[in-house]
Amino acid sequence: MIFTKKQILGSAQDFAYQVHHNDTSGHDFLHIERVVNNAKTIAKHAGADSFICQMAAYLHDIADEKISSDPEKSTQQIIQFLIEQGLSTEDREHIMEIITTMSFRGGANKQPPRTLEGKVVQDADRLDALGAIGIARVMAYSGHTARPIHDPSILVRDQMTVAEYRSNRGTAVTHFYEKLLKLKDLMNTDYGRHMAEGRHRVMEEYLEQFYAEWDGER
Repeated sequence: MIFTKKQILGSAQDFAYQVHHNDTSGHDFLHIERVVNNAKTIAKHAGADSFICQMAAYLHDIADEKISSDPEKSTQQIIQFLIEQGLSTEDREHIMEIITTMSFRGGANKQPPRTLEGKVVQDADRLDALGAIGIARVMAYSGHTARPIHDPSILVRDQMTVAEYRSNRGTAVTHFYEKLLKLKDLMNTDYGRHMAEGRHRVMEEYLEQFYAEWDGER
């Protein structure tokens, strides 16, 4: 049976929903939908293949170690899903390459994605960690992992291994400096960078207000 791209995208949406709809860490299905919407917007401006971008966006967190208890098994499930949809080997490999190379990994992943579609999807995902939504998500994730909002005695880590980044020894506020405020300058596409600039300013203004309230100045 041959499926249309619209049908395949619908199946990818269903697959993502089944994995993410009960998540409370900030990586829920609505995060996936926002990343897909970001990817569609950036792909349009960048001239990228929107189908590949949307597929990778729907599937990008399924095998993430923050979500999956068995990332290797989840990766194989994604591959099997793509085979069942009748995608070509080239498209399957392209989507899997995007998914497996886009993570921030504590800043250790410094190599930009190889393809334009990979750059689009990485930008789309990073945008959802910025701005008002990014602030809400970092607080949700901090609550989910019992990480404190702020502790002045816990310092920002400048250099981290992937294991240290995943150790969750920081706070919600240190995460701004260890990841979120770095993302604007790591955007791959012109339009992704344009979208990131406004969201970055929102986070800077938030932190200014946060510290003023913390010190009882406002």
